[in-house]
Amino acid sequence: MALIEAIKLEKYYQGRQVLRGISLQIDKGEVLALIGPRGAGKTTLLRILGLLELPSRGEVYFDGVNVTSSGRLRLWARRRMSFVAQKPVVFSGSVRDNVACGLKWRGRNSKSAADRIEAALGLIGMSEYADRDAKALSVGEMQMMALSRALVGEPEVLFLDEPTASLDPVSAARVETVLERLIKLRNMTVVMTTHDMGQGQRLAWRIGVLMAGELLQTGEPREIFCSPATREVAEFVGVENILAGEVVSKSDSLAVIDIGGARLEALTECRLGDLVWVTIRPEDVTFARVREQTSARNVFRGVVTKVAGVGALLRIEVDCGFPLLGVLTKKSAEDMGIERGDEVYVSFKATTVHVIRRQQLKL
Repeated sequence: MALIEAIKLEKYYQGRQVLRGISLQIDKGEVLALIGPRGAGKTTLLRILGLLELPSRGEVYFDGVNVTSSGRLRLWARRRMSFVAQKPVVFSGSVRDNVACGLKWRGRNSKSAADRIEAALGLIGMSEYADRDAKALSVGEMQMMALSRALVGEPEVLFLDEPTASLDPVSAARVETVLERLIKLRNMTVVMTTHDMGQGQRLAWRIGVLMAGELLQTGEPREIFCSPATREVAEFVGVENILAGEVVSKSDSLAVIDIGGARLEALTECRLGDLVWVTIRPEDVTFARVREQTSARNVFRGVVTKVAGVGALLRIEVDCGFPLLGVLTKKSAEDMGIERGDEVYVSFKATTVHVIRRQQLKL
């Protein structure tokens, strides 16, 4: 049974629909990251899942209990959760005083409170900050303090809204390192929004892609980034080779797809006559100066139209009847002598081609 379940959530603000029919399950101990462009509804969804807002329609279950319409049940569930906002609230007083609020809010003024506060500060690596003025901290230190305050009550679920969005790279790396350690140490469910897709891949076990208020895809990080469900998801996660085509031949799972007159092969469940999007990751494209024997089913001759350096890699664009981007190390490109205007052979395996159905032709 899921720890948190959302069923057909909708949310309206002043007549504007922000969330559209979202259903989602989050298991106990899972780390889920919600990604999507600005204004997609990520924070709104997070706040509804964290019971800080009510949906306009739909239901939220916590530990099998429908907590949507009962204030008493929402309070019961909220006491098992903590929420860290993108810009955390900082109260007057010391860091220790601020962390203590996490216990006071839950009515846990026990004799062991002091020990729990020190343990929470130690867990985040902020013990030496305990007596400092909280409002004199840097932005990154305030975020760390907010994490300590969230953890002192030992919540079952931790909600994080863009935990590193306003931080400099050094502070962001520190917060992320702490989160990685927490996830390993505690069997705690974590639900987070993030603008940093790399962070989502590093921290999350599962990712949900939210766009225009709709949850377009959920899955493991590799599935999201290598097998996007729609063109919109593919574009958002940075897939660069997205080609329009039509399935013109099919034998079992092997399809021949026409791409503007060029034909490539791919493994797909799409049917004959389907209009599709084809995606190919640049790192799966192989270059050669002459046609070589290869196990790859897709080999095309083309002309290099652009060569651009990015760190230790070169991004090479080739016109082979359709535009194709690949990457090479600078050393490999130098050894091959590849320059703009050169004729090259590009190849990629049918297993590396991802196919997304656009629509079916009426045959």
